Amino acid sequence: MQETLLHVSNVYKTYGKSAVPSLDGIDFTVEKGEIVGIFGPNGAGKTTLISILCSILNPTLGSVKYYLDGEKTPREIRSKLGFVPQDFSFFPELTAKQNLSYFGSLYNLQKAELEQKIDDLLQKVGLFHVKNQKVSTFSGGMKRRLNLIISLLHNPSILFLDEPTVGVDVQSKIAIMNLLQELNHQGTTIIYTSHHLKEAEEFCNQIVLIDHGKIIASETLTNLLKKHAVNNLEELILKLTGTLLRD
Repeated sequence: MQETLLHVSNVYKTYGKSAVPSLDGIDFTVEKGEIVGIFGPNGAGKTTLISILCSILNPTLGSVKYYLDGEKTPREIRSKLGFVPQDFSFFPELTAKQNLSYFGSLYNLQKAELEQKIDDLLQKVGLFHVKNQKVSTFSGGMKRRLNLIISLLHNPSILFLDEPTVGVDVQSKIAIMNLLQELNHQGTTIIYTSHHLKEAEEFCNQIVLIDHGKIIASETLTNLLKKHAVNNLEELILKLTGTLLRD
């Protein structure tokens, strides 16, 4: 039996005096344990939506409710959320271990527990042997792996990922995706956006497609491909959003 974890109801977001909303009546539900992919052209509203779900932004209208230990707003369950931004969120002049120790301290983890968690995560993504090196010396793939595990120190129930494998080699991509699959098998709900559509097809079990601030499709990928008579996610996006270039 499925269990609702997140319900987004009639969410609007406008900036300043703009007459055109960035989000225009967004409604969808996420079940516990799902991997949900949010896709759409540039400027569709994906980043704004994820920022609202993480409580980085507030909606202009509408509501976002999580169902963890009762009904909660995003701000009330921040400690249960993990967010992996596309931009790196660490200090390059610190070592990998120093970065992880700093961010782990923000969650008030006990020292012994944090030390063990840091070592475990570094091992999982192949960075244990360079834990005492400055991050500024890391390759792009190593930085991307560190960026991910920073968000996992507090064992989040819901993990948001914005382009988690952008700019990495095949080996780093496999390491990242394997860890995400492992987390999902352990019960973590994942909400994800990426331009690597083949990767997304293999990873996501639910698709939310946004354009001009509106949801234009929300269902399993299998059902959407059948409904719209297309072969893959790329064809689906082009069929529903068109081929015109976006800013």
